[in-house]
Amino acid sequence: MANKKSDGFSQVAVTALKKYASKASTKTKSGNRVATTNPTSLKTLDLDLRPGQSIELLKELHILTRDGKINQDSRRKLKQVYHLYQFIEKLLQELPVSDSCPALADHGAGKSYLGFILYDLFFKPLGKGEIYGIETRGELVAASQALAQRLGFDRMHFLNTSVADSANSRALPERFDVVTALHACDTATDDAIDFGLEKNARYMVLVPCCQAELAANLRQNKVFDLKRTPLAELWRHPLHTREIGSQLTNVSRCLYLEAMGFQVTVTELVGWEHSMKNELIIAKYTGQKKQSAADRLKALLTEFGLEALLKIRFSRI
Repeated sequence: MANKKSDGFSQVAVTALKKYASKASTKTKSGNRVATTNPTSLKTLDLDLRPGQSIELLKELHILTRDGKINQDSRRKLKQVYHLYQFIEKLLQELPVSDSCPALADHGAGKSYLGFILYDLFFKPLGKGEIYGIETRGELVAASQALAQRLGFDRMHFLNTSVADSANSRALPERFDVVTALHACDTATDDAIDFGLEKNARYMVLVPCCQAELAANLRQNKVFDLKRTPLAELWRHPLHTREIGSQLTNVSRCLYLEAMGFQVTVTELVGWEHSMKNELIIAKYTGQKKQSAADRLKALLTEFGLEALLKIRFSRI
């Protein structure tokens, strides 16, 4: 067991801190030590900043305070955005070199944390490409437009419209390379999938949130289903209804994407301690539509008495 000092620090930790302090300072002729490390870099050390990343942007997004300290309220959000950026960056790098102008649609953009980080770290140094943030709250759209203008992010655009209506917007390109939806609530994730299919997206990156539609259908038919199948015990209690509804929703989405020609990967976005809305679905278009996936989706929904959703949410199969 490590030796403990009276203040609770281990001897190893104390030694490490002394070494760091020694490296971060130097002696003057009088023998006094002065700091040589940039104060802002010390304050942002655990942000894992990328080369060339805009400190001003992080301040504007309130991720950093004006004096360069980490805003604790934004730490979890930033961790999610950074982690998601790593996935999206790899997808963007896989795009053909011949693509003159890669296009990305960010659905349910909110304050556009993800869009701004993507532009700052990837699109800005690339020197080409467009990002479109789609958001229903007009005040957030106006704020994002103003921030992009102040920062000179000329290839960022923001639309005040719903995910469902955006596919018909003349302000958007005919095709998108990447479609993202980070915590787009309830059926907005389904609308983002439909948008990606309509716009012939090469990739979709989805982090679903608040899947209520399917759970509502389960509750509506609960009395009948309890007589029909013992599986109804899975959603007899309200808490279980919400959980099984969420699980069924995302499984159905994955099968739908596979049926429409996408290779699907499901993983965790970040650790559960940061967010319970943690499921990350990455879909890559291959063109190989799986009839078996379509058949399983139909069978699954039928088994749970949810056939009506085939016409509402999965009408393309």
